[in-house]
Amino acid sequence: MIREKLKNSKRIVIKIGTSSLIYPNGNINLSSIDALAFVLADLSNQGKEILLVTSGAIGVGMNQLQLKTRPSTIPEQQAVASLGQATLMNIYSQRLASYGKLAGQVLLTRDVIEYPESRKNVTNTLEQLLQMKIIPIINENDTVSVDELDHLTKFGDNDQLSAIVAQLTHADLLVMLSDIDGFYSDNPNTNPEATLHHHISEITPEITQQAGGKGSQFGTGGMASKLKAAKRILDHDLAMVLANGKQPKIIFDIIEGAPIGTLFMKNN
Repeated sequence: MIREKLKNSKRIVIKIGTSSLIYPNGNINLSSIDALAFVLADLSNQGKEILLVTSGAIGVGMNQLQLKTRPSTIPEQQAVASLGQATLMNIYSQRLASYGKLAGQVLLTRDVIEYPESRKNVTNTLEQLLQMKIIPIINENDTVSVDELDHLTKFGDNDQLSAIVAQLTHADLLVMLSDIDGFYSDNPNTNPEATLHHHISEITPEITQQAGGKGSQFGTGGMASKLKAAKRILDHDLAMVLANGKQPKIIFDIIEGAPIGTLFMKNN
């Protein structure tokens, strides 16, 4: 069984979406963050190398400022992200510390990855953090990247960023946690006959057509974005599992090869 290979994963990138960190009412899901910190710490104790790509800066900032709708202007979004990122990192650091682990913040923009010298510096930093048993907490630097310069500074969303981090670090596995159980043939919220794909080895035109639109008001990703990230993973002969992040402890089961979510992995 192909999922048996996941048991040998040594270096694992975990991506958590905004919907798993923020309740629908806009409040911070502290229970989910604590459960995630527990999983990260325990996997580290097992000897695995763990990197976390986290969304949620704007969502947390909106909560801090008691905003009900996402700001519309770029400066407002940058300011809210700045506030939210500091708060989010503080929560991660606090919860990981309670489990005896250290966290290191890494904020990235696309231009840093595009240029060879700065890309090498990013890779060296991540490698050093892992060597020092520090868990990298990675996010896009929303305070300086803007939509108008999408091709220069923005990754688009953290789905793409997590796939790029997995590629840069030659990770054995990317676990992408979202608000859906995996990749379906159609939107399961509107089509009761939609079926879950348990294993996808190639991104075909038919698969691409099955991807929907954008996610929640607090986040930027959607199924099309996750499929784009999965294509990058497959193109570099890596593995990715897309699963529901409501209960972060399912990461343990995923790594043990349980049939959870959708596995994107070539058959070879």
